[in-house]
Order: sequence, then structure tokens, then C-alpha cells
Amino acid sequence: MSDKTGSEAAERSQGTVTARYVEADGERQLVFERNGQLAVVAQNIEGYAMLKVRNDGDELERYYGFDMALDHAAELLGVGVDDLPVPEPAEDMGM
Repeated sequence: MSDKTGSEAAERSQGTVTARYVEADGERQLVFERNGQLAVVAQNIEGYAMLKVRNDGDELERYYGFDMALDHAAELLGVGVDDLPVPEPAEDMGM
């Protein structure tokens, strides 16, 4: 289930994980939240730079591939990568 509002914003939930996609501060941000913990996958607004994985603001790692960034985000939240809902506007992130 995807709910779009504003210019490029979407939210999707699956199990205990909520994903929110926004375009802000010159970035495309996919923010996962589970039990108050955050994992953020960010890319520049043009969509061609490496993906950055962050927790509460601290950059932890950079990846070329979306699948590897999702794997790291899932690890941070203590879930499997298949448990991460990805809103439609974020499906093309990565190089």
C-alpha cells in the first residue's frame, strides 16, 4: 500500500517496519523505522551518486547497489531484507 502526498513522498508499512520516502535537503531519502530505531538510505536528488546508509544522522557506509544498502539497513533494524517495505518512488535508487 503506497500513499503519495506532496511532490515526492510516500509511506509504506510491512510488519513492524515503516518506510517513508521523501526528497529533502538535496537528497532522496528512504527512512526505515522499527521500534524507534532508524535506518536511512540516502542518495543525491539527481539519483546517480552512491547510496549512504545512516542511523540517527551518522553515515555508516556507502554502496553502489540498492540491494547492499537495503541489506545493511535491515541488519541495523534486526530484520530480514524481505521485511523492508520499499515505497514505489524509491524502487529505482542505486546505480
